[in-house]
Amino acid sequence: MDLAFVESGLLEKYLDSDVISAEQVAALLKRRGILDGTPMYLDEETQTPIPPLCEFGRYLSTALLDETTLKDYGRVVGRVDDHLAELNSDVLSATESDLVSYRSHRTQWQKKPVGGSVWSRESFVLDDLYGFLVDRKILTHRPARLAARGRNALAPQVRSGMDIRHLTFEQYRYFRDVGLGGQLPDAQVNPTFRGWSPLRDRAGSDIALGSGTRWREWATVLLPEVGLWPGMPGGAAEFTVQACAKYAKARTIYVPEDAVGSAELFCLLERPDIVCRAARSLERKARDLFVVGEVDVAGGRVRGVLDGVVREFQMSAMDAKLRRITVFEGEFGLEALTLFVCRGGLMPGADAWKSYRHRAWTRMTDLADETTPLLPARRWRWHDLRHTYALRLLTYLENMMDGEEPDLQARRRRHRSYLTGHIRHNPLLIVSRRLGHSNPETTYEYLQYTDDLINEFEAAFNGWVGDDETSYAAIASHAISSAKGGR
Repeated sequence: MDLAFVESGLLEKYLDSDVISAEQVAALLKRRGILDGTPMYLDEETQTPIPPLCEFGRYLSTALLDETTLKDYGRVVGRVDDHLAELNSDVLSATESDLVSYRSHRTQWQKKPVGGSVWSRESFVLDDLYGFLVDRKILTHRPARLAARGRNALAPQVRSGMDIRHLTFEQYRYFRDVGLGGQLPDAQVNPTFRGWSPLRDRAGSDIALGSGTRWREWATVLLPEVGLWPGMPGGAAEFTVQACAKYAKARTIYVPEDAVGSAELFCLLERPDIVCRAARSLERKARDLFVVGEVDVAGGRVRGVLDGVVREFQMSAMDAKLRRITVFEGEFGLEALTLFVCRGGLMPGADAWKSYRHRAWTRMTDLADETTPLLPARRWRWHDLRHTYALRLLTYLENMMDGEEPDLQARRRRHRSYLTGHIRHNPLLIVSRRLGHSNPETTYEYLQYTDDLINEFEAAFNGWVGDDETSYAAIASHAISSAKGGR
């Protein structure tokens, strides 16, 4: 079985038929509600669609999933079929033992086994697939039997909590300045640094940390949203994010003045050169871009030409794909309306930001010396900056509430007043709203990291082991660092 994805933008370039035009096919896809990224499953020999699986792809499309998610879900089914082909089976005739074999292959035997979170997503897709096939009477029953409590053989064996990994102040500065910024550990210029755009990468980390947003939210921000647009007053920025937010749940994003200042420095020193180099290339691609001619800052709207038609969009309603092709006429010609740009002149994608982070980690570990803060065993992720934001804000709000009282008394008073105090002043709910969590229970996971566990260990076990030079707190600190992958 071969896997393909719907890409309406490629129709005009590649469709060669006297029967139907590219415009007619695009209109039909739009009328039927088939989104870009919808998976299509084709027979290897005839290259004709496999009806039951293509129906499942259309079912996913009607769920209004974003393009990346549609492709990820489609690849799950493709991987399963590839594995089953080796067992002389396929998705439609698979047995429970076939699927258990696939689970073992993915989680244990392949060269790089996947973790619990990845398998949890794949098992969800498979469960959804077979539920769809049974509902449509294509199959008489699911291949995997239900066991106790409604679990089946494909369900993850271990359910783990959130993988919360946060940075200390020293760790963040080392990550930002040495890893991304190309400095030496002593804050001097590194003459061997070969990074291409350190100010951009530093600005990205500052906005990610300062706003607590997810990667898709901060990496796709537009210049008017962050306040770097002619006629705007500057300083801190506040805007609404929705289309690029998880589950498209709207919320207000606040970017502090220092983070905006970091982005402004990138716009002054690095961005013009990138834009100038890419202007000619963007001019050649103009017909495939959304060329904005009017920006309504107060109304949060942009107006321009897309596919030869004048269109107007609310900025918060623009998804990542549209933002990536949005340009305006600047000083050097066409330039991206997004804050962050790469060599091609448009917004960097997920793989690009991943490579920036990986190169930063390599520099950090290569330059590590006795002054380097403790580095975790695993590479930091961009999402760790969101965790750091959440913990720092939650701790700060709790300390504001506690005042000068000793820890134990403050903690008791805090937990009494959380349930009885006004909901607007509850630190946990404030952080939950800032992070855009759909359920406050998700934010509860951070509570275990807000108290000073090391001091509690010190008070409980003071003098138990070692001499004055060695305390139980040091041992506990090492144990906690090892368990959490960092400090």
